[in-house]
Amino acid sequence: MTILDSDYPLFRLATGDLSAQLNGRSRCGRTNIRLAGWKGRADQTAKVRGMFIRPEQVAEFCAKYPEILRIRIEITRSKDSDHLIARIETDGTPQRDYRSALRETLKLRTDVEMCAPGSLPNDGKVIDDQRSYT
Repeated sequence: MTILDSDYPLFRLATGDLSAQLNGRSRCGRTNIRLAGWKGRADQTAKVRGMFIRPEQVAEFCAKYPEILRIRIEITRSKDSDHLIARIETDGTPQRDYRSALRETLKLRTDVEMCAPGSLPNDGKVIDDQRSYT
């Protein structure tokens, strides 16, 4: 929320952000449309440590390495710090240094965990933001 005028606060939501309309009157009795606040994203884009991670960036990374079968970037939060881990399935060719290549592509430090083929969920998620904001 941006407060340029105390009588008229401005709520800014970016394209792709989800909110909801609240029905009924507010506690003060006003009847105008009210927003429930930020509810999440319409896509898989996530903001981590001030930087956005987009599925297109992950696809760009995977295009460099044809041995990658599937990848999933998981974002967690502990002790007021975001943590990234890239879980990567490959076709079994010798492992490379994916950590530095991911840092170059995403511009963020990312841990890497190699996974057996078929072990990652096939649910269409490339970026799995597991952080809770409640």
